[in-house]
Amino acid sequence: MPTRVLVVGGGGREHALAWKLAHEPGINEVVVAPGSAGIATEPRVRAVRLDAQDPEAVVALARASSVELVVVGPEAPLSVGVADALRAAGIPVLGPDREAARLETSKAFCHQVAAAAGVRMARARAFAGGEAGAAIAFVQVLAAGGAGAVLKADGLAAGKGVIVTESLEQAVALVPSFLVRRPADVPALVIEERLSGREASVIAICDGTRAVALPAARDHKRLCDADRGPNTGGMGAYSPLPDLDDAAVERVLDAVHRPILAEMARRGTPFRGFLYAGLMLTADGPALLEINVRLGDPEAQVILPRVAGTLGPLLLAAARGAIPDGTPARVPVLPGAAVGIVLAAKGYPGDPRRGDPIAGIDAARAQGALVFHAGTVGRPDPPGGFGTNGGRVLTVTGRGADLAAARDAAERAADAIAWDGLQRRRDIAADLPSPRAAATGEPAGLGVPA
Repeated sequence: MPTRVLVVGGGGREHALAWKLAHEPGINEVVVAPGSAGIATEPRVRAVRLDAQDPEAVVALARASSVELVVVGPEAPLSVGVADALRAAGIPVLGPDREAARLETSKAFCHQVAAAAGVRMARARAFAGGEAGAAIAFVQVLAAGGAGAVLKADGLAAGKGVIVTESLEQAVALVPSFLVRRPADVPALVIEERLSGREASVIAICDGTRAVALPAARDHKRLCDADRGPNTGGMGAYSPLPDLDDAAVERVLDAVHRPILAEMARRGTPFRGFLYAGLMLTADGPALLEINVRLGDPEAQVILPRVAGTLGPLLLAAARGAIPDGTPARVPVLPGAAVGIVLAAKGYPGDPRRGDPIAGIDAARAQGALVFHAGTVGRPDPPGGFGTNGGRVLTVTGRGADLAAARDAAERAADAIAWDGLQRRRDIAADLPSPRAAATGEPAGLGVPA
């Protein structure tokens, strides 16, 4: 068990990580950088202000704090080589090197690796600047075959660089916007055939060769109820999934995670970290939509409360590239379910309004809910109060014996929190699939990728 851990980041996912680790016996302190005043309210958690995308600053903090493990939360620090710098300094870090992080930072690269690994994805092509004509022609080919198009910006987009088009005309009109003023020799847009089904997130802790699955979860990407409105970084999540049981999760590891790990190792860039497979559960079985190289947000806020026992030793073993032989393929989980509801600021997912005082956090917690801070700032009035300071402000997580009970707990607790302009969905985990949905192709929503 690592006694001191540094979590890099300052959002809801990092709060959930800090909360989980700080409650594990043997861990004396969790440092979160940059963290926030809200995250620092957890026992044994300390927030330190720094630039999370400055590798030298992160290494210096890890040394000064004598940490035995660093867990990198967001994708942006990974994309600039924070994990590379920590490994070069001899500090165990859970997070892929910059080259391996390209699985998320370049959707074109993800498709290349998946094809080489024999992992099923949607039919797709990548296009660089100046190739608008070819991109439109590919959209027309998909339409002629009866398929819609999904447009994905190649690069980091905070979960918002995806448009699931509703018509050929819309796709043709939007294609040029992805390619304008982009270089002619670098992919800027990936166009995929639109798949039908329900999404699922299967995230595994990986040491370069081995993968241990966390509980499966499902994110809700659109801003409004019934999957309407613009795409967001995620407005809520739930776990477990009625249509992806434990046996199916292990099959996903065999079909997706382990082949990807083998291909990355073959390329000389072994993957150590959270390997997030965003899936579409189609009538023909799961298909990979994308890979992320970190825990999902808000998936982490419903996954981590379900993990039984200590997570620290497994994270440290993975960081060292040495998950012990005989480790089960799935982490042990607590009975029951978790549902998380994201509370967002006015203006999100565009330019969010900041500075609105938040009321009701203590009342929500008094009901037994977990409240994870994502975009908040401390306020002196009242003492210990908080205000909005970002797009997704809080995630309220309810737990219960089943999804219905967990949803009820989350809804009641979320109702206790208020600020001017608060946005939220009220249908998280409301429309549950049957256990046989994936096998039978049960109709589902829009299938919006993360």
